[in-house]
Amino acid sequence: MTTPFPFTAVVGQDDLRLALLLNAVSPAVGGVLVRGEKGTAKSTAVRALSALLPAVAVVPGCRFSCDPAAPDPACPDGPHEPGGGTDRPARMVELPVGASEDRLVGALDIERALAEGVKAFEPGLLADAHRGILYVDEVNLLHDHLVDLLLDAAAMGASYVEREGVSVRHAARFLLVGTMNPEEGELRPQLLDRFGLTVEVAASREPEQRVEVVRRRLAYDDDPDGFAARWAAEEAAVRQRIVAARRLLPEVRLGDGALRQIAATCAAFEVDGMRADIVMARTATALAAWAGRTEVLAEDVRQAALLALPHRRRRNPFDAPGLDEDKLDDTLEQYAGDDDGGEDDPDPDGPGGGGGGPRPDDGPQGGGDTAARPEAGEGGEPQASGAREQAAAPAAEPFRTKALSVPGIGEGAAGRRSRARTEHGRTTGARRPRGTLTKLHLAATVQAAAPHQRARGRSGPGLVIRRDDLRQATREGREGNLVLFVVDASGSMAARQRMGAVKGAVLSLLLDAYQRRDKVGLVTFRGAAAEVALPPTSSVDAAAARLGSLPTGGRTPLAAGLLRAHEVLRVERLRDPARRALVVVVTDGRATGGPEPVVQAGRAARLFAADGVASVVVDCESGPVRLGLAGQLAGELGGTAVTLDGLRADSIAGLVRDVQGTQRTPGRAA
Repeated sequence: MTTPFPFTAVVGQDDLRLALLLNAVSPAVGGVLVRGEKGTAKSTAVRALSALLPAVAVVPGCRFSCDPAAPDPACPDGPHEPGGGTDRPARMVELPVGASEDRLVGALDIERALAEGVKAFEPGLLADAHRGILYVDEVNLLHDHLVDLLLDAAAMGASYVEREGVSVRHAARFLLVGTMNPEEGELRPQLLDRFGLTVEVAASREPEQRVEVVRRRLAYDDDPDGFAARWAAEEAAVRQRIVAARRLLPEVRLGDGALRQIAATCAAFEVDGMRADIVMARTATALAAWAGRTEVLAEDVRQAALLALPHRRRRNPFDAPGLDEDKLDDTLEQYAGDDDGGEDDPDPDGPGGGGGGPRPDDGPQGGGDTAARPEAGEGGEPQASGAREQAAAPAAEPFRTKALSVPGIGEGAAGRRSRARTEHGRTTGARRPRGTLTKLHLAATVQAAAPHQRARGRSGPGLVIRRDDLRQATREGREGNLVLFVVDASGSMAARQRMGAVKGAVLSLLLDAYQRRDKVGLVTFRGAAAEVALPPTSSVDAAAARLGSLPTGGRTPLAAGLLRAHEVLRVERLRDPARRALVVVVTDGRATGGPEPVVQAGRAARLFAADGVASVVVDCESGPVRLGLAGQLAGELGGTAVTLDGLRADSIAGLVRDVQGTQRTPGRAA
């Protein structure tokens, strides 16, 4: 087994180390979500933590890690008599992003259960993680059905496996630790709230610190055992400090003054629910125990707020996490009491004892540098001779939209947009299983076995079931799609009020894509060319940032924009053949860039129709005189057109039907 990198050898990342250590002291804090760019020691620090945790006493031979002092009365391996146990190291179990449901919760042998009446259960990762750490790398990429199972287990402290009336339950209480790169997409709010603490990490910009990171990593790679031995004393000291803090924790007093500060802080930052107050209280108590004190100070409350609140104050997916520290200090000062234990003292020095709140997520920035120089203004907007591109217009307020849908039935990644054959959803039929049976269709199985009962010698109650009788349920649910935005940023779109409305509409569709677990991409065109402003990604935050900084001006190379979008889809189809695309073209339909612009744009549009790509044209034309060019473009695409006002939820009720209808009869525009 590979020797892990020592926890105390991690350079910097004080907030990350402190958050992990607080959970080691008090697992009731509720876990840690580590957000940050790639290559910042997120996974290294989490994996190193398990080596610092005290050993766990378990019932010998129990696959579910029952505590010998209080064994689970419903344990599938039980019942266990209270008494002596054996110690084993604390486990850190990794949940792969692509794991199956059976791998997470365990597998039940349906065939033996039906034919023999035997509960043959193979425990999953939730059983392995009981009384330990469950670690999910890239937790934001976890499939929705696995997220649902994690939420259930975290809420109830138990895992249930139920199939066709056969039920198995076992305890599953674990410390949930997740790492993620925000550029690849955000977490569902329900799962985000389940993490007690959150930490933002970034690579140091100090040359000396970066040198030390490289020096230690190279030394570890050359001789892992020798490197670990050199840090053994520091590791032992932190391990002893964790044990001492655990012993001290029950004696720590959380006074009324500190409680008032906690409640006032959560109210001031308008966090939802009461979980934040409880997590802050537990975190402040753990901070005091870690510092060797029996009294919670105002400084503990402040540090607890910086760790427990940033991910809970987000009001929508485009808000960056973080806290206004001046507002936090004002709130704490306003509600300071006399029973806080004296003056605010800084946390004693020690491993992971650094302070400072999470840094705001800078997020990817749009690149106006690669855009072509705008040409003379068009579309009636006057433009001074030699004027450069216009400044980016602010987006109008986003609004609620109804979902656009890709016609037909797909088989892509689980999501919430278009119909698809999935492992989860409503049952639509049955088939013979291909490989391991996962979802039994009981009625179809009985129907297949019934005609053969006499031939099989059945003489009593119950059916004689054989493997050939088993039927797999086929289910229909929803999939996530690739929503590719093709946005006209030319001079004809450049009027600030008009472009602000366009950006508000696209932001609204991005918010819808976030909620429906889609991938998104952004292609823009203006001047003489088109560019991929954002390759397909799961991060709507990145798309929103690029859209916000989008400059405008110049001619309208519509054909170039469509051809670039077609190439993006071609490449993405090779990467992910099962994910279907929905192209949203945001334009007034004008084409003025390049030779024969209108003809070339029509040819480019017909490529999408030939490939059967679902498309919608958002018509941005304004004014008393309308040319209807967007509708003509929709006809060439084989899609439908809708106005900016028609995108609103109240006006878009029939749009999904229009999209599906026009896909069956290309050439009609709404």
